[in-house]
Amino acid sequence: MFKNLILSLLMTNILFANTQEVNIYSHRHYDTDKQLYKMFEKKTGIKVNIVKATANELIKRLESEGKNSPADILITSDVARLYLAQSKGLLQKVDSKILEEIVPINLRHKDGYWFALTKRARVIVYNIDNVDPSTITTYDSLTKPEFKGKVLMRNSSNIYNQSLLASMIANFGKEKAKQWAQGMVDNFARNPRGNDIDQMKAVAAGLGDVAVVNTYYLGKLLSSRKFSEVAVGKKMGIVFPNQKTNGTHVNISGAGVVKYSQNKENAVKLIEFLVSNEAQSMFAQANYEYPINKNVEPAKVIKAWGTFKEDSLALDELGVYNERAVRIFNEVHWK
Repeated sequence: MFKNLILSLLMTNILFANTQEVNIYSHRHYDTDKQLYKMFEKKTGIKVNIVKATANELIKRLESEGKNSPADILITSDVARLYLAQSKGLLQKVDSKILEEIVPINLRHKDGYWFALTKRARVIVYNIDNVDPSTITTYDSLTKPEFKGKVLMRNSSNIYNQSLLASMIANFGKEKAKQWAQGMVDNFARNPRGNDIDQMKAVAAGLGDVAVVNTYYLGKLLSSRKFSEVAVGKKMGIVFPNQKTNGTHVNISGAGVVKYSQNKENAVKLIEFLVSNEAQSMFAQANYEYPINKNVEPAKVIKAWGTFKEDSLALDELGVYNERAVRIFNEVHWK
């Protein structure tokens, strides 16, 4: 009987080990992430399950599922959506010495509700044949009369644009932010459409001269296996705006542990792995994002652009002013 009991306990432990898992609700869609999850599975034996959708869809799903949600981690590509999830009570605090040591204090929630995984800057790119970079030192430069009909941007529903405008509201007030948005609309080369790469292709094709994009999109073009995409990238010059004032707008992809997580320990282990030297190097080299781990350097193509002054605004502010930013976009008819 005693032997049978021992055997039963051993079998239970084996079964438990085989069913260890962590469930991710993610807005990110990169192959790099899939590779990292497989590495984590191999290192820990913890199965990673992924549900993908837009951040808004995932947040709504978490709300509707409540305590019955299988989710352990929410990952978004913008801090404003992490702020929204936290403000709705969908995330829980995490105490982790590893995360506190690696993730800079300005790139994580002060109480541990979310942590940055990667970082990007929202910069100005320009056609090197048509534009003198000394004329576009700030985001406001794009509203000058000489750029009328020459500015290309994504639409107002894009969270990257919403967070950029939210940062302007926080830094300079809603009136100045609205003036900027109106000036941009007045200078559009076409109605906003497409992603950041589409804007750069349009600049290269002569449909406009300048655009605002996230840095990793330019990194992807310059490192592409397609000659046509590399050619577009080489037509782009890059400016880090507002270097003499508040600095260039930065945003993050980040993760938070879901409030009703059934696998919190595994969730924390995965987030800790994603900020490790190994994972951060993959984010940087394969996806051209800025690492948040100070021990890891950016990809060569990104590093070549040099260092820059970042906006020191608390990232929570991008969430605080998101609704105001959306209203301003609507008021100025930014499509």
